[in-house]
Amino acid sequence: QVQLVESGGGLVQPGGSLRLSCAASRNILSINVMGWYRQAPGKEREPVAGISGTGITTYADSVKGRFIISRDNAKNTFYLEMNSLEPEDTAVYYCNVDFPAYLWYSGTYWGRGTQVTVSS
Repeated sequence: QVQLVESGGGLVQPGGSLRLSCAASRNILSINVMGWYRQAPGKEREPVAGISGTGITTYADSVKGRFIISRDNAKNTFYLEMNSLEPEDTAVYYCNVDFPAYLWYSGTYWGRGTQVTVSS
């Protein structure tokens, strides 16, 4: 019922910046929460940043002060601005949205993931 398309991943040097985008096929004004997760090889998927329908943002301790989550309702797209990137940030990044129960397409949806590699 809902498709998420991620873009913006790539290879950057330590200290560099990158912006990830997640385009949704439904109106994100209706989203309960949207966010970004990441998964490194051999590790579990972990939350990175999230934003609620009321604009409340949360960040993992490891990225506070470096990453910013935002959204553009007109484009049905949300973003993750990543600054001061470190090798430890290397992972596949996934976008995630959750729609409320009153919608026929309610539920949780995931993107396919985009690779971010931080290396010199």
